[in-house]
Amino acid sequence: MLLVLLVLLPVSGLLAFTVFSAVTDWREARTLRDFRTATRVSFALTALTEALARERLAEVLVAADPDRRGVSAERDAARRATDRALTAARAGAADGTGQPDVPGQLDAKRRQLFATRLEAGSGSFTATETEQTYASLTNDLLNTVHHLDSGRPSRASGRAADGYLAALEAIEAAERERADLAVLFAKGPGNAPGATGDPWQALEAAQLDIFRQNVSGRLKVRLSGVLLQPAGRTVRATREALAAGDTAKLPSLERWLAASTGRLTALRAIADAAEDELASAADRDLRAVKDRGEHELGLSVVALLAVTVLALALRRSINRPLTEVSEGARALADGDLSYDIRYTGRDEIGDVADTFRELHVTSERFAAEIRTMHTAIDDNRLGHRADVAAFGGTWAQLLRGMNATMASFAAAHGRRHKAEQELESIFNLSLDLLCISGLDGYFKRVNPAFERTLGYPGSTLLSRPYLDFVHEEDRDRVQAILDRLATGAEVVEFENRYVRGDGTECWLQWIEEGLIYAAARDVTESRSAAREQAALRSVATLVARGVPPHEVFTAVAHEVGLLLSTNSAAVLRYEADGAATVLGSARTGATEGQEAARAVADTGRAARVGRSVGAPIVVDDRLWGAVVVSAPHAEPLPGGTESRLADFTELIAAAIANADSRAQLAASRARVVAAGDASRRRIERDLHDGVQQRLVSLQLDLRTAESMTADQPAELVEQLAHIGKGLDDAFEDLLQISRGIHPAILSKGGLGPALRALARRSAVPVELDLELPGARLPEQIEVAVYYVTSECLTNAAKHARATVVEVRARVYEDVLEVVIGDDGVGGAEPGGGSGLIGLTDRVEAAGGRLTVRSPPGRGTTLIARLLVPRPAAE
Repeated sequence: MLLVLLVLLPVSGLLAFTVFSAVTDWREARTLRDFRTATRVSFALTALTEALARERLAEVLVAADPDRRGVSAERDAARRATDRALTAARAGAADGTGQPDVPGQLDAKRRQLFATRLEAGSGSFTATETEQTYASLTNDLLNTVHHLDSGRPSRASGRAADGYLAALEAIEAAERERADLAVLFAKGPGNAPGATGDPWQALEAAQLDIFRQNVSGRLKVRLSGVLLQPAGRTVRATREALAAGDTAKLPSLERWLAASTGRLTALRAIADAAEDELASAADRDLRAVKDRGEHELGLSVVALLAVTVLALALRRSINRPLTEVSEGARALADGDLSYDIRYTGRDEIGDVADTFRELHVTSERFAAEIRTMHTAIDDNRLGHRADVAAFGGTWAQLLRGMNATMASFAAAHGRRHKAEQELESIFNLSLDLLCISGLDGYFKRVNPAFERTLGYPGSTLLSRPYLDFVHEEDRDRVQAILDRLATGAEVVEFENRYVRGDGTECWLQWIEEGLIYAAARDVTESRSAAREQAALRSVATLVARGVPPHEVFTAVAHEVGLLLSTNSAAVLRYEADGAATVLGSARTGATEGQEAARAVADTGRAARVGRSVGAPIVVDDRLWGAVVVSAPHAEPLPGGTESRLADFTELIAAAIANADSRAQLAASRARVVAAGDASRRRIERDLHDGVQQRLVSLQLDLRTAESMTADQPAELVEQLAHIGKGLDDAFEDLLQISRGIHPAILSKGGLGPALRALARRSAVPVELDLELPGARLPEQIEVAVYYVTSECLTNAAKHARATVVEVRARVYEDVLEVVIGDDGVGGAEPGGGSGLIGLTDRVEAAGGRLTVRSPPGRGTTLIARLLVPRPAAE
């Protein structure tokens, strides 16, 4: 036997070495095949980057100069070329196996490309933003190309890959430079900046140096020729002119595009040649490995034949005992303890046979201990332990492990029993609704919270289909959710309405899992609170926006109707005579609830009368009004409506008070302004009929006296003339005061003539632009606009130091807009003086809005907008 081993040892070593070499070659060949596949995918991506570069340039030209002839057609052609390249790259990437998820990346880039096209087409991007967005797409693709060509299975393939990637990076730098300068030249060479660094030129030069270090001499010569061609010289001259800041030497956009395109075409031809060298290097490496593998495979076959011949020669002497021992080992491994090995030779095989016989006896004893352990588990004798002392070594370790497992099982059994008891307590004491249901549509078990919430005994809940307890309007939706659970959905969360035993509704929030276990929570109150808060926010928003009070009260009625599921709701205010005025209604002309409103007025508390319910609105500790709702049909409103309506009415009382206060403030302001205007007219009338008439009479008397002084001294004549001039000046001053109090021309001629009269009397030149209707506007509006204009002209002359004032007035969409602007010093503060505050009060009293914009040093602009009521005929 020892001789056999000595013969087989060198042969086996040779065979192992050969097999190891074959496996190594196979792995290397697989690596080379993967590298070659990756390079082919990268070639398809390179074609896509080239198409993207052309589309980028076309999009940049459209963004920079959309009126350039043919630029839109060039962009459309570039887009179609990119789509074809993307389709080809997708097909090439799908053929590659073992590569990164290139198809997924291409799908993502396709979506980004379409999004970029939409943004560029809508004009949202500038030319620079468009170039940067396309550059991001191209850089991502080049990074993928770098990743695909980074395998480097051999030195030759690695150098070829480095040269190819350097060429691609240099071309991308030149493409970005071409796009940037195209944007610059589209604006005109005169807009070129001074001497600045060109990052793309430096990047291109660095990548071309890497390219020269890794490619053949033939490609180096071709690169030198391309750089010395006319197009290359034009690009170099342009760079030098930009670096020197010499805009006179910069080319036009067309010349730059022609030169850079020609140069890039030649560079891409060199990159294609580098691509061919990379593909050839990958193919050569793969062929070399295959040839070496075939050679080593031949050696393996020869060695295998030699071993086979030697094994056949030795078969006669060692085959029978080895077969017997092998069959015995196989039987023991299969659990057959009845097989007996009879070979008793004194050689090594005999020793192995003796060992297997001892193993056979030990296995039988070990199997007996396992059977005893299983019997103890079946009999629930968890305290039984195996006899570890009767075994040694690994057998003893296995039995100790079984004893430890038995102890852990006993402890787990105790914990499980305790957990079941705790779970039973949690199930019964939980405030949430817990249940177990089955596929047959019935509850299998419910906890006491289920019975308390729904008001049914447990026997009723378990005896009827659970859909019987669901609100009729929610049954179809619940059935759809149950069907979804039946298809295998793990967990479903939803809300639905259940009908309690007393007929009322409640909302339950469910979490169901597999139609077996379900937990629900009563969310009726939380849903009601959420709806009340949403309604309160809606009303408060309207009040904060300053909408008319009737809209606020109508919104309150609408929200109350939604909250209580009725379309008949109204907000009423109690008047001093006891009558109730409807301020807002959820339904036009709604008159329901008058009896409930009277009951609220009598008691000061929420009341129910028939199908109507009312709740009081208390403002400043007094009964201000009421909110009433009525049932939409013959059935009465649900129980508890009084308390819900009263609670919500308390929440919105402040908003109603604010809206009512705003309305009263507006009415009070209008009354104050109207009273002031009436006082002005009365004073103007008194001045005209009283003081002015007396001054005129005195002037006539003075003229009569002057005519009687022909023979009087000169001093008396001069004194009378001086008195006459003083009376004339006093009359003119009184006339100006009278016009300022209330201009007569406004009452007689209307707003247009009054504004023209103000412009003529203004100390600052005024430019008028009036587009007023032929019919007279309401007196309150005309007076407000007149005084606003008068005050602005006075401020422009006294404080603004303006040289001109523009006054524009026009009526559009039932709004009179007056814009008054000057070119003065600005800096007017709306709240800084009584003049602007008074104008604001006057305009807002007329139902308008006044806006003042007065930045320091940029003049003052005042805008007044007033609502013009439609004529009654409309």
